[in-house]
Amino acid sequence: MTDNDVKGRIFDIQRYSIHDGRGIRTIVFLKGCVLRCRWCCNPESQSYEIQTMKTQDGVKTVGRDVTVGEVMETVERDRGYYRRSGGGLTLSGGESLCQPEFALALLREAKSRGISTAIESMGCAEWSTVEKLLPYIDQYLLDIKHTNPQKHREFTGKSNELMLENAKKIAASGLTELTVRVPVVPTFNASREEIAAIARFADALSGVAGLHLLPYHRLGQDKYEGLGREYSMADIVPPSGELMNELLETAKANCNLHCQIGG
Repeated sequence: MTDNDVKGRIFDIQRYSIHDGRGIRTIVFLKGCVLRCRWCCNPESQSYEIQTMKTQDGVKTVGRDVTVGEVMETVERDRGYYRRSGGGLTLSGGESLCQPEFALALLREAKSRGISTAIESMGCAEWSTVEKLLPYIDQYLLDIKHTNPQKHREFTGKSNELMLENAKKIAASGLTELTVRVPVVPTFNASREEIAAIARFADALSGVAGLHLLPYHRLGQDKYEGLGREYSMADIVPPSGELMNELLETAKANCNLHCQIGG
């Protein structure tokens, strides 16, 4: 079986994105995640199962099985944009590492066609899984949410020791450009002390390209209702611009990396 024949489960493909990697990108959202972050804006990504979700336009089926070849037909449509902007394919989720064979085949096929690759991931898998993908990833956008294992477990359902250890190994490998991304969530990590700790951790990694602070938003709140789930962050107000700027200055004061809001 060739890479083009490998099957996986996705819930969306987004074209013309200018986030999640350099340039204009096509983002493939894979189904399945090991975490249950309270603020997740894509709750339909968490379960690997195909689901139905109520929307303003009716009931929507979330999740479909596709081959790598079928995904690449969509990715190939924008090759001209990738060439001019330095963009390419980004895998997101969920957590792409929950479908390692499919993710590997997608990345490898894109690389074989000369298309730049990126992955937006928490690095939450056994190292042997991550290691197999690294040679085919040009940009690793690594979510680091907290440095405290207990608080990480409280808000996401899982401790973060494995993820932090994998971050060190990804950086040490030198096989990919590594950017650390931090979702800034009030009541979870939106304090100077917590952002400073993350910045110091990122600064200690070798060859990190930058640190991006991503402000929490509630754009996915309606999806919870559509899935028949409670949104536990309904009373949490997104961080103000003033607070984000304060945290940005805190990050800059605690590392030598390029720091920015968003990205």
